[in-house]
Order: sequence, then C-alpha cells, then structure tokens
Amino acid sequence: MAINLPATMKDEERRMAGLYLEEYVVGQVIHHPIRRSVTEADNVLFSTMTMNPQPLHIDFDAAAKSEWGKPLVNSLFTLGLMIGISVHDTTLGTIVANLGMTEVVFPHPVFHGDTIRVETEIRSIRESKSKPDRGIVEMEHRAFNQNGDLVARCIRQTMVQKKQVTA
Repeated sequence: MAINLPATMKDEERRMAGLYLEEYVVGQVIHHPIRRSVTEADNVLFSTMTMNPQPLHIDFDAAAKSEWGKPLVNSLFTLGLMIGISVHDTTLGTIVANLGMTEVVFPHPVFHGDTIRVETEIRSIRESKSKPDRGIVEMEHRAFNQNGDLVARCIRQTMVQKKQVTA
C-alpha cells in the first residue's frame, strides 16, 4: 500500500530514519533502543516457513533429550532479528542493497523467552567508484541476551545513498 505524502512537504520532512553515507563515522557505536523477546511462536513459525525441520528447533521432546534440554532458537532467525533491530537506526529508507554478511557467528544459544538487544559498530565507509550517489558502509552487528551474553555477531556490507551528490 503506497502512502502519498502531501505535496507541501519538503524533502527534509520526508527523510527516513536511516543514515546517509555522510552521516556514518568510523568507530561509531550505535546502541539500538529497540529490544525484543523471542517467543516459541517466532521460532516454530520461522523454522517451518524456511523448511527447516531440525528437531532442536521444533520438536520439544527431542530438544529435551539434547544437551540443551530445551529447544534452541533457529540461528537464522537470530541473525535476521539482529539485523532487523538495527535497521531503524542505520539503513531505513537509505539502503540501496545489502552486499553481504561475513564472519557470522553464534557464540551462545538463544532460547524461547530470551530478550535480545543489539549494538552496531561502523567499521569502514567508502564512496562508490562507479556511482556518485552512493557508497559502501561496513558495520559489525552484535546481539546480546538479557544476561549480557553475546549470542550473535556478523560483519555486514551495505550500499547506502549519499545525501549530497558531488560532481
């Protein structure tokens, strides 16, 4: 569904929450205010929607007999949640494309009921060599549970719009 903004609004008033290339600073750490508790429904729905029948995620009896004693949250859900939590403060409305995610690790499991918080560190910024209206930002996302345990980490490369185009 498209939202039509009034013609009287200036471009600055239409700006999305995401950052333009010029607004990123190498070394900047963004502590995202949004937190989210992971539910059983999140885990089961995500696992079944992505055709992942792993018993550790969807079979409570099998998971109870595992070393964890209960279901693990699907790590790809954790990755998506970590990046999703970061979007409002980083790329909402300013991203051109995700270019890749590297060094993805899950050092501690996530369980139903865990509350996830995320921080993002800006690692590098460069202007595009071929398109003057954009650039590439490399950021490191880190997700923590309610106990402060690092549950996920990845390096993400994004192509974002520039606020000002230089000739």
